[in-house]
Amino acid sequence: MLTASSTRQAAALTRFQRGCVIPAHPLALDADRRLDERRQRALTRYYLASGAGGVAVGVHTTQFAIHDPKVGLLAPVLELAAETAAGSDAILVAGACGDTAQAVAEAELAASLGYHLVLLSPYAPLDEDALIERARAVGEVLPVIGFYLQPAVGGRELSRDFWARLAALGSVVGIKVAPFDRYRTLDVLHGVCAAGRNGDLALYTGNDDHILADLVAPHRVILDGRAVEVEFVGGLLGQWAVWAGTAVTLLDEARRARAGDDAALRRLLTLDGHLTDANAAIFDAANGYHGCIPGIHEVLRRQGLLAGRWCLDPDEELSPGQLAAIDRIHRAYPHLRDDDFVAEHLDTWLS
Repeated sequence: MLTASSTRQAAALTRFQRGCVIPAHPLALDADRRLDERRQRALTRYYLASGAGGVAVGVHTTQFAIHDPKVGLLAPVLELAAETAAGSDAILVAGACGDTAQAVAEAELAASLGYHLVLLSPYAPLDEDALIERARAVGEVLPVIGFYLQPAVGGRELSRDFWARLAALGSVVGIKVAPFDRYRTLDVLHGVCAAGRNGDLALYTGNDDHILADLVAPHRVILDGRAVEVEFVGGLLGQWAVWAGTAVTLLDEARRARAGDDAALRRLLTLDGHLTDANAAIFDAANGYHGCIPGIHEVLRRQGLLAGRWCLDPDEELSPGQLAAIDRIHRAYPHLRDDDFVAEHLDTWLS
């Protein structure tokens, strides 16, 4: 007999496989670098009110340092998001990292709080065989989303064979593809198709430098002389931690473009350059992404959702010239922002 919990889990998985916007949830801190619970809840409310399908918490954008027991923030931050989203149909994704024992323990924590899926970071000192076994172990607790994280922020290069082996695990239900590299993105697509999972494994773009092109392009992989179609169904992104209302609109438009709406396709291919240019400033591409998290915080600060740019690491600040770059894209791309929507509801979210 299905329990209420298993029914909700199945419904969340169906929504995830259909595709949606899943912002990577930032960490709201006060000037003393302590958790600002009021603003942390406000961020979750903002994402859900924007129409996002869920939130990913405990991921790179939330700052990997929260996984350190000495910091002691993983459980409180996961719990805050789960409590704030209670009663909604939001998909709750928990980030997990470390070796197998740590990742399994973090997955068990997430499951106890009502999370539906685990985004399994490659941020771990394990070889590919060990990463596969870790995914297998975590998959016994909750369904797994694989994660190709770019090396500049803690990821590493992984082989095409690795992605085929990972996709072959039945507990792996999706992959966040975020190497910021077209060659490595193709490795994931080929791996998924080689495993025969292109029909049921959900691909989410995390390529913040190529978001809209990922979502609208037809991806046709040639395997043994036959063409196999595969597509990105949504985005799980740090970039979508800002301007989330616009992100939901863009994903809806991408679906129309894939369905044959030529005007939507042409518009999105133009906007892809605008969004990538904006991301370059926010994520600090010019300086190896050093200021990516403070950049996200700066945009949210301007909207009133955060009180400041503070990160757990005092040295994690905007790079020289980054603030001016954010000023420029703020002026250049008002059509990407959702400032009016945030201003209308901010007091309610902060209450």
